[in-house]
Amino acid sequence: MNTRNLVVLALLAGIGVVLHTVMPSFFGIKPDMMLAMMFLGIVLIPEFKSVMLLAIVTGVLSALTTGFPGGQIPNIIDKPVTALVFFGLFLALKKYRNSVVSVAVLTAAGTAVSGSVFLTAAYFIVGLPNSFALLFSAGVLPAIALNAITMIILYPVALSIVKRTKLSTASVIQK
Repeated sequence: MNTRNLVVLALLAGIGVVLHTVMPSFFGIKPDMMLAMMFLGIVLIPEFKSVMLLAIVTGVLSALTTGFPGGQIPNIIDKPVTALVFFGLFLALKKYRNSVVSVAVLTAAGTAVSGSVFLTAAYFIVGLPNSFALLFSAGVLPAIALNAITMIILYPVALSIVKRTKLSTASVIQK
């Protein structure tokens, strides 16, 4: 893990915090825009140590900015689980993982996993203020759409920047 990669991951986490902070909540749950930045970091720097560092940092930062009552622990649980699932799926799709469509679909799937893990953890730890289905519909489904659209826009830009700056020699996004 080199310094440039750490700087990129820190920038993505910072952008994610801003997005997570300004996003309004619906029925007590915010669409988690920080996930898109975490997923982008995983796609750009697909190294296990980087993935875990980004997941832990993202979990702590989203716990600090959550609007969900008692959502701190569920956020800290959800991000590493989601990052590992996303990373595993990303590695499994060697042939297709560099396309914008694949990255957007992975982002949508990862967001669904994250929302499910978060709501399940919240249910068992603090209880849910509304039904699981309502919270999933109001918070997770919009996040799936927003994160996929965000990734469709940001991934080609980030890929272009990475190629021009030779950001990471370990990156597997090189064709």
